Amino acid sequence: MTYVVTDNCIKCKYMDCIEVCPVDCFYEGENMLVIHPDECIDCGVCEPECPADAIKPDTESGLDKWLQVNTEYAEKWPNITAKKEPPADAKSFDGEAGKFEKYFSAEPGEGD
Repeated sequence: MTYVVTDNCIKCKYMDCIEVCPVDCFYEGENMLVIHPDECIDCGVCEPECPADAIKPDTESGLDKWLQVNTEYAEKWPNITAKKEPPADAKSFDGEAGKFEKYFSAEPGEGD
């Protein structure tokens, strides 16, 4: 099992999860974070920290796409170990449907 970041992180990117991760397995894209599934130790401390409820265990049904997205982009994007400020308009995107199709960016974030 691993945890995965899902579509509600897109354009929200709160980063509360980064502060609690004991193994620094988060990677930063331009407008979302992902978890490296091979680095995640399945401790689950990140899940309740996400204000957008975007982190889920991969054992939940329907998350195959997100496991693939997290795996692919954790290899491409820079590691991030310190919390930064979320986008100023994050709350306006929280809970919006279809965020992956509308807003996902494959561009990397800044990382640490």
